[in-house]
Amino acid sequence: MTLKQSKTLAALVLGATLTFALSPLATIGFNGFTPAQFPIPQIDPPVQPSGYAFSIWGVIYLWLIAGAAYGVWRAPDSQDWHPMRPWLAVSLVIGTFWIAVANVSPLWATVMIIAMAVTAILAMLRAGPNDPWLKGRPVALYAGWLTAATGVAIGVLLGGYGLLSAQTAAILCLAGVLAVAASVQAARPREWGYPVAVIWALIGVVVANLSGPNWVVISLASVGIAGLGLRMVRPFLKDANA
Repeated sequence: MTLKQSKTLAALVLGATLTFALSPLATIGFNGFTPAQFPIPQIDPPVQPSGYAFSIWGVIYLWLIAGAAYGVWRAPDSQDWHPMRPWLAVSLVIGTFWIAVANVSPLWATVMIIAMAVTAILAMLRAGPNDPWLKGRPVALYAGWLTAATGVAIGVLLGGYGLLSAQTAAILCLAGVLAVAASVQAARPREWGYPVAVIWALIGVVVANLSGPNWVVISLASVGIAGLGLRMVRPFLKDANA
């Protein structure tokens, strides 16, 4: 790739990051799929985190913008940055249109968020070791939240179309999220941004299910929190004891 192409790609990532972060302002916003969007209305599905958990998007937006701007300013042609940029750009471009689609079609929104999550994870895994706080880490936080959000979207879809009960869909999708998260975490054990985002989502699931209480879902989410948290701190504990 030529120098000009590298700089163009860096600028494309910054542009896609900005359109992604500003996309909620161009729509009516999104507070979750509405019950009326499904043949079987989904009212407080057990797979969905409590509303406060979605505030993580503010951190994700700002951190991705800061990272992309730094990349254009300080590392437009860096080979340490380049491998992740095409995948991140694809994820962000899809994400720019996600809210508009989600307000119309939960099915297509679910397809899109799967694509966003896959490409975000690939971007995270290809990020080089330099500048972690402005390159790999914000992407890891974004990828981790998308991993959890994909499980939520699939779970609500399965329940909403009557393919599974809301409870069974929650159990199945939470187990799937944990399996994917554990695999990604194993590939980048020192990148704590990814598990932090998944853990944040799981805590939101626990909070959302306390009113029942739904002990099966709470227990599964709690096992995930403990497992991912332990694996997250283990490399640093080894360093401290070395």
